[in-house]
Amino acid sequence: MNDRRVFVVGTTAELPPGSRRIVDIDGRSVGVFNIDGSYFAVRNTCPHASGPLCLGRLSGLVVSAAPGQYEYLRRGEFLRCPWHQWEFDIRSGQSWFDPNKTRVGRFDVDVRSGADLMTGEDDLVRAGMTKGPYVAETYPVVLDGEYVVVAL
Repeated sequence: MNDRRVFVVGTTAELPPGSRRIVDIDGRSVGVFNIDGSYFAVRNTCPHASGPLCLGRLSGLVVSAAPGQYEYLRRGEFLRCPWHQWEFDIRSGQSWFDPNKTRVGRFDVDVRSGADLMTGEDDLVRAGMTKGPYVAETYPVVLDGEYVVVAL
């Protein structure tokens, strides 16, 4: 994630397990989900009819080895569009309606400490800037906690 721009979505405390947050990131509506402590981000636009995908219901996968036997797996990992019920695997973005051709855009999500977010020196180096000979008087700033960030 180092070579891409990152956007802070919120603290880990603001996105507890089972929650979601829909945010605007660089002109894109993105849904960020916390599923059992793992974070996922997908585009909030269903590729079928441009519905608000991230407002949909999260469900799991039912598998059956024989009649009368079933198992419910991957609870909360399938996102169902509220308009026409198209389902997408939140981990991969893959559609379960048309898995070979249709998928929803997904983005990498990471958790970073507040101190890591404060440095910003990598951005300056990428912009071609170098440190000068003078140093301004500074005061320490402490940023506690962990933050959920999405990379574009």
